[in-house]
Amino acid sequence: MSHGDGDHERYAHYVQKDKIMASALDGTPVVALCGKVWVPGRDPKKYPVCPLCKEIYESMGDSGGGKGKDGNGGGKK
Repeated sequence: MSHGDGDHERYAHYVQKDKIMASALDGTPVVALCGKVWVPGRDPKKYPVCPLCKEIYESMGDSGGGKGKDGNGGGKK
C-alpha cells in the first residue's frame, strides 16, 4: 500500500465517488483502488490514469459501480 510516495504522485487514481465527496466536505483521506491514500486536492484531468487503478477497475467489470477518477497527480492533494 502506498501512502503518497513514488510514481503515485504522477497519476489520477480511481476512488469511490462518495468517498471523494466526503473528503471534500471534511478533509478525510481517500483510498484509491491501487492502495494510495491521500486527501484529494488537484484536478485529475491534468494527469494520466494510474495504470494499476485502471487495471483493477477493468478487472471488476460492471460490478465496480460507484468508482470515479480522482487522484493525486490528478486528484486533489
